[in-house]
Amino acid sequence: MIETKNIPKTYATVVLLAFIIVLVIGIQMTSYIVNILILSLIMTMLTYPCVRWIKEKGFPDIAAVSIITGIAILIVVGMILLIITSLQQLIIDLPLYQVELQERLADIIIILDKIGIDQTALTHPTLNLQSAALVISSSMFSIGEAIMYLFFIGVTTFFALLEAPKIPGRIRSVFGGESESLKQFGRMSRFTIDFVVVRTQANAIHGSLFGAFLLVMGVHSAILWGIMTFILGYIPYIGLIIAALPALFFAWLQFGTWGAIAVVVAVILLNIIVENPVYAHLAAKKFEMPALIVILSLIFWSWTLGIAGLVFAVPITLLLLIVFQSSDETRWINTLLGVDRIFEEIAEGSSEEKKN
Repeated sequence: MIETKNIPKTYATVVLLAFIIVLVIGIQMTSYIVNILILSLIMTMLTYPCVRWIKEKGFPDIAAVSIITGIAILIVVGMILLIITSLQQLIIDLPLYQVELQERLADIIIILDKIGIDQTALTHPTLNLQSAALVISSSMFSIGEAIMYLFFIGVTTFFALLEAPKIPGRIRSVFGGESESLKQFGRMSRFTIDFVVVRTQANAIHGSLFGAFLLVMGVHSAILWGIMTFILGYIPYIGLIIAALPALFFAWLQFGTWGAIAVVVAVILLNIIVENPVYAHLAAKKFEMPALIVILSLIFWSWTLGIAGLVFAVPITLLLLIVFQSSDETRWINTLLGVDRIFEEIAEGSSEEKKN
């Protein structure tokens, strides 16, 4: 028999679960808009330190934001042009790659024949690179959709950068300047910005080194695989592996087994060098989230937001955890997930900095 005093709490739990379900469905249905807002927020985090640095040199707000926006546009457009050029060259050379694939499969058939393994399944290879390229290209944005998407992200980021310096004052006027929750929220927000900036720096180093290695080696579309490494590096555990697979495949096509081994060795060395000493050096505090939470966040955000959710699952989850941590009513969620210690370390770090 259910006690009467427990009914309000039960109702509150049911209402909370219902709200979460409706919210998730709403996010999925409006994923286009949510993606724009989230990507704009991340771009604002990445570029605001640069805007603040330029303003310290005496430039007004509008000039500083315009300069950084212009530089960001040039970088993004440059990356897009490199990707388009590389993809076009890749499509043009597909017949050559198909011939190379036939040769490599023939080598495998010879080896299997010597070992005594039945190789009839490989005598007529079903892998057609042109068909695979058509499937991939048909699932991507059209040029017009991509331009419109980037336009909305750019405009939103521009105005977010203009409003960013005014937001802390507005929050203080609402919640009071001496609020401990507000101070904690500010510390966690700065931590999030630092994490996104450091992750981007590490990805840039990793992508540049990997692309340069492939370029020197002579692998097809080396610059494209370097850019993919930079973008997919945001995905924990599997992102760098996914980015390395196309380079590994084309190295095998061109240079055989030894070419593939060379790429594998390069990937391992870059992971050891960049993901450990370099990332640890750049990060004041190395962000660590339980592996299960990371995997679940990858699954959830990729399901609700698509590719953008997969790439930026960790920053999005971190922002959500900060919202939970900022309220006494929802802080228990972070304790249950085992991530509350991250925010405790941030608070302890701030206290030590004040003492010093």
